[in-house]
Amino acid sequence: MAFSRTLTFSSLLLLSVILLHLAEAHQTISIYGTPAPTPLPHTIDCGVACEGRCKLSSRPRLCKRACGSCCAVCKCVPPGTYGNLDSCPCYANLTTRNQIHKCP
Repeated sequence: MAFSRTLTFSSLLLLSVILLHLAEAHQTISIYGTPAPTPLPHTIDCGVACEGRCKLSSRPRLCKRACGSCCAVCKCVPPGTYGNLDSCPCYANLTTRNQIHKCP
């Protein structure tokens, strides 16, 4: 008899915890709206982005080649012709084998 009473109590406790968890999950969704779908992969036209990045370079073909390989890996190019590396950390952190910044 004591065993069935303990089993019933344990089952009710487990059910309560599950229902509480579901209620909290529903409340979180209702506060923040529906869960956001996973974003589609961001596509960028590396040719156009690198042309803008390298337009003032003294060696535009070399600049565009390096920028294009960085863009292919990082899927982003910082705005402007120089700096602004905080907008694309991957682009800023790529280095050559000699640990020199790869991306213009």
